[in-house]
Amino acid sequence: MAINNDIVILGKRIAPEYGWPAAKAFKAYEMGDADRAALSRCAIDLLSLLPPAADAAQMSAALAVGLERCIAAPVFVVSGTLAVNGVPVFGPSDSDESPADASGHTWIMVGPYVVDIALFRLAFSAQAPALLTKHINLVFGPGKALYVDHWHKTRLMGLTYQPHSVLNEAEITRLMGDAFHLIKQARG
Repeated sequence: MAINNDIVILGKRIAPEYGWPAAKAFKAYEMGDADRAALSRCAIDLLSLLPPAADAAQMSAALAVGLERCIAAPVFVVSGTLAVNGVPVFGPSDSDESPADASGHTWIMVGPYVVDIALFRLAFSAQAPALLTKHINLVFGPGKALYVDHWHKTRLMGLTYQPHSVLNEAEITRLMGDAFHLIKQARG
């Protein structure tokens, strides 16, 4: 699927939950330096608080809530399939031979930008699919914290983000609450 077509389709998934004005803002958004810096600060602060037990959905929801306070941009939490070089590693797969975790992956779309706060943490966790760990290590190396890229450039990095749903506010609130409880537990 071409990226422009992907953006149109995702816009159609955003509209029922958030309205057509939000979908149009999503499609038109361009990230500037100030938003990029605010996004980085927010993510680094959040990563310092979130324990390793936090999953991609909890991390993404917590970042989305934080970003809504920091930047004036269309921020949506999306779930779907993450593939490495065309092979699904998280999310539904068309192939029985895929090593994909069927529970899926969750990330944020800030306009047409993929913001994946969980990618590097997941890639170097004990539960990570070997394909993901190897790819992330070869392409990015260790010590990375946040992946942000224009959606069409993710494929150039060997990553395919295929959205299946846009989380609604109630789902994000529940996941944010789960993340908050994990933070409280980790702090004792």
